[in-house]
Amino acid sequence: MSQHHDDEDFASENTGYKVGQKKTVDEYQNLDANDESLKRWKESLGLNTAVAGNDPHNVVVLKLALEVAGRPDVELDLTQSEEALKSQSFTIKEGVEYRIKVYFKVQSSLVSGLKYMQVVKRHGVRVDKSEEMIGSYAAKPDIVEKKFAVEEAPSGMLARGHYDVKSRFIDDDNTVHKEWSWSFDIKKDW
Repeated sequence: MSQHHDDEDFASENTGYKVGQKKTVDEYQNLDANDESLKRWKESLGLNTAVAGNDPHNVVVLKLALEVAGRPDVELDLTQSEEALKSQSFTIKEGVEYRIKVYFKVQSSLVSGLKYMQVVKRHGVRVDKSEEMIGSYAAKPDIVEKKFAVEEAPSGMLARGHYDVKSRFIDDDNTVHKEWSWSFDIKKDW
């Protein structure tokens, strides 16, 4: 996708961290070609795999899910259009513990330092910003499921209401792989 630098809400501080030089899969495969143990290690990473798909993006984000113990997951299909995603909303019961899960696949080359960022606003005012490191992945045909830490939904009369969320998948090279808007409502009951 394209690179976005216009949204101050997603500004991130990475003091002291320097991104390494970007290399292609072929460059990694030829690196220290005479070292057998390194060759086996690189094969275990799946560096010789490219995944055929009809999506031109390297990282394809498929689904976001809300996991609550004892309830079926509420899922948001991220292959839909931006407008369709914007019109969908989760309901979260106040005070409940939940976790967010994302499902994605890497299709054509290594992705380094993939992370999920989200900004939550209520009545246009930012009330939360979170950033979750997902990791680095080689191209594989498998769908990756990443579960985030368990959180507790706010509770009380002031916490109930509608929240707008802007989410982004971005890597160390500041390539935005997916960006979308969605919403949720905190209610007294499901």
